[in-house]
Amino acid sequence: MEMDYIALCRNFYSATNIPVTLTKNDHAIYSSLHDILGTTPVYYREQFPMDEENNPCFCGDYPDIEYGRIMVEGTGYDLILGPVFSVPVTDEIIRQAVKGAAISLEQRERFIEMMYAVPRLSQTQFAQYLALLHQCINHKTVDMGKFFSEDDLNIRSRKEQQTDRMAEDQEEENTHNSYYFELELYQLVKEGNTEKLKKFLNATRPPLKEGKMAASPLRHAKNVFISVVTKAGMMGAIPGGVDVEKTYQLMDYYIQECEQLTKIERINQLQYVMLLDFCQRSGEHHIPDGISHDVYKCMTYIREHTNESISIEDAAASVNRSSSYMMKHFKNELGINMGAYIMRCKLEEAKSLLTYSEKSLAEISSYLCFSSQSYFQNVFKKQYGVTPLQYRKQTKVGSV
Repeated sequence: MEMDYIALCRNFYSATNIPVTLTKNDHAIYSSLHDILGTTPVYYREQFPMDEENNPCFCGDYPDIEYGRIMVEGTGYDLILGPVFSVPVTDEIIRQAVKGAAISLEQRERFIEMMYAVPRLSQTQFAQYLALLHQCINHKTVDMGKFFSEDDLNIRSRKEQQTDRMAEDQEEENTHNSYYFELELYQLVKEGNTEKLKKFLNATRPPLKEGKMAASPLRHAKNVFISVVTKAGMMGAIPGGVDVEKTYQLMDYYIQECEQLTKIERINQLQYVMLLDFCQRSGEHHIPDGISHDVYKCMTYIREHTNESISIEDAAASVNRSSSYMMKHFKNELGINMGAYIMRCKLEEAKSLLTYSEKSLAEISSYLCFSSQSYFQNVFKKQYGVTPLQYRKQTKVGSV
C-alpha cells in the first residue's frame, strides 16, 4: 500500500512548522504553504541530478536560507523541505524567500507571517530532520557525516555558535550603531565643526554602541571606546588633515587613559571629550577644497616639523620649489603667509603640549624651537588672548 505523501507533508508541517513541497517527476503537486494560501503549488528550486548516493541532501541557493531534498526511492516523488533559516530573520531574508516562492502581492502579507513562524535551525538540526524523514520513507539510516566533510566541522561549529550569539544579541538588544549613523558621526569629526558635533552627540545619547564585545560591562565599555577612538582617528581626524603620526599617538594615549579608568561613566565622558578633541584638531588642520598638490605637501611638511627650527626656505625646498613661488601660491590659496602658517602650527602644537603633557613652559619653548621662553609667551598671548600658563589651567580643569 503506497504511503499518503500529501498527508505526511501536512502532518510534518503541523508538527514542525517546516514547510514541505511534494513533487512528482519534478512537478509540484503539493506545498504546505500554498495549501494554506489556497494557491497552486509551485516548485521553485533549481534542479540537479540526484540518486541514492546523495539522498537526502541540502539544496539551498542562499547562505541564510536552507532547503533540503529527500528522494522517495523508486516512486518519482521528492520531498523538498524549506525554507528554514539558520540566522535570525531579517527583511532581506524575507524578500529573498518571497521572491523564490513566486508569491502574488495579494498573498504576500500572509506568506510573510508564515515565514516568521518557521523555526530557526542550524544546519545540523536541519540535517537531522532530513535524516529522520529519509528513514521513515526509505527505511534507511543516514550517517550525519554524509552531510558535512570533516574539514567543515570546525567551520560549522563556529557558524552555529555565531548564529546563537546573533539571536541572543538581537533578543537582548545588543545592537550596533547604524552604518549611516557612524558615517555621519565621523564625517562631523572630519569636518572639524565642534559645535555641530556637540549638538549631534547630545541628540544621540546614550553612548555609542558596538554590540556585545565582552562579558564584563566594564571591559565591554573599554572595548567600545577602543573601537570608537580608532574609527575617529582613521575615518575622521586623518582624512580631516591631522598628521598621521600625531593621530596614532593620540589614539594610543586615549586608549592608555581609558584602560586606567574603573567606572563606565568616566569612560563615556572620556569618549565624548576624545571625539571633540579629534574634531577640533581636524578643524585646526582643515584643508580647503582647491588646494594644489605643492601647497598641500608643503603644509604637511610644516605640520610634521613643528619641533624643528624650520624656515620658509626649508618648507619650499621640501617640494622642490623656490621660496618666492611657494609664498605666492600659499598666500593665494590659503590667504595666509607661509611664515604665519609656520607660527600657527607651532602654537597649535604648544596648545596640545600644555593640555596633554607635563612639560614646563621652558621645555615647550625649547622643544618648539622658539628663540626664548619670553618670546614664546608673548606670541602665544597675542594669538590666543591668554598666557600659556592660563591656557594650561583652563584646559586642565576641563579635561577628564
